[in-house]
Amino acid sequence: MTATGTARAGDPERGTLDKAAGENFPVAPFFLPKDWRTDLIAVYGFARLVDDIGDGDLATGGADAGLLGVSPEEAEDRLLLLDAFEADLDRVFDGTPGHPLLRRLQATVRRRSLTPEPFLGLIAANRQDQLVTRYETYDDLLAYCELSANPVGRLVLAVTGTSTPERIRLSDAICTALQIVEHLQDVAEDLGRDRIYLPAEDMKRFHVQEADLAAKTAGASVRALVAYEAQRARELLNEGAPLVGSVHGRLKLLLAGFVAGGRAALRAIAAAEHDVLPGPPKPGKLQLLREVGVTLRGEG
Repeated sequence: MTATGTARAGDPERGTLDKAAGENFPVAPFFLPKDWRTDLIAVYGFARLVDDIGDGDLATGGADAGLLGVSPEEAEDRLLLLDAFEADLDRVFDGTPGHPLLRRLQATVRRRSLTPEPFLGLIAANRQDQLVTRYETYDDLLAYCELSANPVGRLVLAVTGTSTPERIRLSDAICTALQIVEHLQDVAEDLGRDRIYLPAEDMKRFHVQEADLAAKTAGASVRALVAYEAQRARELLNEGAPLVGSVHGRLKLLLAGFVAGGRAALRAIAAAEHDVLPGPPKPGKLQLLREVGVTLRGEG
């Protein structure tokens, strides 16, 4: 077991929050005001934990399940765990939740007057992952991203007190793009979970079979398909990028980091010649910093 896995088994809260370092974008960087960092980390903890439940990535030992009131015998039932997690979320708004990450979130919800809807969206996305493993069209995938990704950006705006209808629209474009980028990085990993987030209609267009995604390296058709989806993500990032210029100060730098993280990941995919099957192409820190500068200047 890794050090993080050991920490997760002994301390579910700490183990989940430690995963923030592996994200494509900064979760709660040091330059933000302390109260923002506290609340963004609480939101991240919720989002990370619900994804871990949906992916079957909870630590061995059943600590998280126990905190949610689920017996060890039922701890492998992801839908049951998600139901228990939603019940504990209800207690965030009216009661005392059992899981320490939700107790942490409760203070943020009260301080920022957050509503249940974005949290429920993230739970619904993970329920969908248990029932839907293929997406026929790009629009189907966008509808999934509306649940799985867009609530996170909306929560960032709510925590920072900067929500407006136009900013939400731009944030949704960025978050959907980041979700698509993550899907491209994780094609092989997702296939191992019997999930494919590449739209079936696009796979047919590029003559890609599911078996092609199981290869050790990508053939020309898979690379062309990944390049096509990457361009869609790039266009969404560009559509949402004006969000950065609509705010000021440290929030501007944070949002630039989100956009830059997506752009840097896309550059890493392109540098790998769109062969994502050996493992997720990851950008270096220097590339990320360059992209932050480009985004802050309104270029890209």
